[in-house]
Parts: sequence; structure tokens; C-alpha cells
Amino acid sequence: MNRFKLLLILFLLLGGCNRPVGPGPTPDLFATMQASTPGSAVTNPTITPFTPPAPNSGSGPAPDTIPSPSPADGLTGHIVFTCQLFKVQSMDQICIMNADGSGMRRLTTENNKRHYYASLAPDGGSVLYSSYREDNVYEIYSLNLTDGRVERLTNRLGVLTGPEISPDGGSIVFARGDPTNGRYQLMLMDRSGQDAGNIPGISGWDPTWSPDGQQLLYAFGPESDVQLFIVNRDGKNSHKISSLPSIRGRSDWSPDGQLIVTYSGSSWHREIYIMNADGSNVRQLTPGGGNSQGASFSPDGKWVVFTAYFDHYGEDHGCEIYVIRTDGTDLRRLTNNDYCDYQPRWGP
Repeated sequence: MNRFKLLLILFLLLGGCNRPVGPGPTPDLFATMQASTPGSAVTNPTITPFTPPAPNSGSGPAPDTIPSPSPADGLTGHIVFTCQLFKVQSMDQICIMNADGSGMRRLTTENNKRHYYASLAPDGGSVLYSSYREDNVYEIYSLNLTDGRVERLTNRLGVLTGPEISPDGGSIVFARGDPTNGRYQLMLMDRSGQDAGNIPGISGWDPTWSPDGQQLLYAFGPESDVQLFIVNRDGKNSHKISSLPSIRGRSDWSPDGQLIVTYSGSSWHREIYIMNADGSNVRQLTPGGGNSQGASFSPDGKWVVFTAYFDHYGEDHGCEIYVIRTDGTDLRRLTNNDYCDYQPRWGP
């Protein structure tokens, strides 16, 4: 057996055992539960076998006590998310709905390719997302919501995830995964996809912009101690702001710049946490027992959208999308499907 084959087998074994390859993020036991964190697999994946805990073992609200939104809630804008219509990760699609859960529709049309990590442009006119192109290559695409036109913005840079347009509409931040070492690097490029380059010295994933577009919030660390960091967009002044156990990524910054939401906890026991933008005053936002994750603020900053399993705890395809006020009141369910809806991102 030659050296190349030996290294390839070792890489596959490490990925299959959910072991980290370098300091980058690792996949969850079941793909749809990770909600956001990129895994080490770089092919178009198939579903991973998983034996969930016994049904109803969560301690969150009973399903029949979680209402749908009402007009009085004042939910505005749209939410894009990953909809696992075919119950197979390798066929994930991008969907969009009104903020009250109405008007849901599918945006992507390629059944046999994975699409995920959607985000809305600040003007509400387009959606960015990542999609499988070939082994070791996930590209970033832009979909025009007016005419449905899809444009590929990148060309074989690697495993690209978490794209998000800057508040001024001029730049895109994203993470580039290197399949040779499992590391993730934050990158910037023009809105058109031109001039892509690393943010100097910054490794991490799941980046999101500060409201003024001058800083980035992102996740980084070894599997045992992933935390949140803030850095200037030029790569200077990186500093850690969190100290929570088992952070994965996919956090968000409130529109007024005062608050940050993230999720933390072991598999099947995750919760949404909210804190001041400097990392102080951390408190749990979601009711316990829902395996809540992947949070995003509403455009008015009054609500948070997230994925959880309140209604179908312990079920492989039981994740739905919920909203809750930033003070932890008025939990509402937006979706009710027999497949996973996850990675929600709120926009105009």
C-alpha cells in the first residue's frame, strides 16, 4: 500500500469516528442536529445512522402548549432555512417563509445536491447559500428572489460555508474548509464573488457581521473548547468573548449591536444563550429540554428564531423552527413537517 492510500484511509477513519482533523469543527452524531457547524466530510454526504434517546425524554414545553404566531406578535420579514424535504442530508434544499411561518416555498431545485447555510441579503432581494459541486468542493451561490436566477460566485476554492453579505451590501464573508487538514479559514470577497482572500491570521467558521460592518463574530477552537471571538474585518484585534461549554457555531449579532445569541451544550441537550456583545451577562434564552440551536435575530431585534425538537424530541427528523422573544417569553412554532427544518436565518 503506498503512502497516498494510507493517508486517505486514515482521513476517512478519522471522519467516520467523529474525531477532529486539526482544530476545526467536527460533525455531530446525526447530521441534522448540528444545525450549522461544518463537518469534516467533503463529499456529497448520505445520512449517518443514529440511535436517538427515548421519545419524550426532553423536559421542554409539551407540544400542545406551543402556539403558532398571531398577528399581534408583529413578526415581520422573511426566514430562510435548510429544509430536508427528502429526509436525506445529501438532498438538503433551501426554503423561505414569512416570519410568521406562512408562505413557505422551496427555492433550490437540484434534488440530488446538498444546499445549506442560507442567508438573506440586507436588501432582502437575494439569498446566499452553499452547495455541493464535487468532492472537496462546496461553492457559494446567489439566488435572486425576484426572477429565481442563480449565480455561482466562487470557483473551486474548497469547502465553503456560512456566506453572509455585509450590511452595506458590498462584501461577503464566509469560511473555507481545507479537506487536507480539516482547518477552517475566514475569508472575504466582493459581492460579485471577485477578489476572494483570507482574513489574515484568522481561523474559524460560522462568521456573521456586526451591524456596522466593521467587525465579525465567529467560532473557533479545539473540539473540547470551541468559543466565540470578535475580530475587526481586517483581521486585527481578535479576542474571545464567550466561556460556555460545547459551543458549535452559528451565532448572531442583534441589529442594535448590543446582544449576541449562540447555542451551547452536548448532543441532544443544547440550549440557546443570549449575552451582551462583550460576552457579559450570559443567560439561557430557551426553555430547557428542546435541544435548541442555530439562533438568529429578527430585523427589529425583538425576537430570535432557532431550531428545536420540542414537538418531536428524540426523533431523527423532528427538528422544527421556532421563535421566542429576547426576554424568553412567547415561544411560537413556525413549521410543522415530517422532516427537519434547520439553520434558520432571519432577514428583511
